[in-house]
Amino acid sequence: QVQLVESGGGLVQAGGSLRLSCAASGSVLSLDYMGWYRQIAGKQRELVAHITSGDSTKYGDSVKGRFTISRDNAKNTAYLQMNSLKPEDTAVYYCKALLRSGIYFWGQGTQVTVSS
Repeated sequence: QVQLVESGGGLVQAGGSLRLSCAASGSVLSLDYMGWYRQIAGKQRELVAHITSGDSTKYGDSVKGRFTISRDNAKNTAYLQMNSLKPEDTAVYYCKALLRSGIYFWGQGTQVTVSS
């Protein structure tokens, strides 16, 4: 089992920045990748970014060049630095952790609201 606690969401004006954190606890020795997804009401959850245990990263097309994912393995925490935020980035952001066994876990979600 892995427990994920997200923090850092909130309200920001367009063009501003936020940093999300996702702290993992539990079976963290088996962690493979950690990622951030987001969901707008009525739409499917979409990939924002993920990072593997080897620090390989992948980004959704809409956030490339604006968002940066990083990971502190000593703290079992993943971060999402979000710059140049746009109103269309408004969503609930979820952290996902994938174990090497293929089992994955979701965080509870944190709201990000970008005002125009």
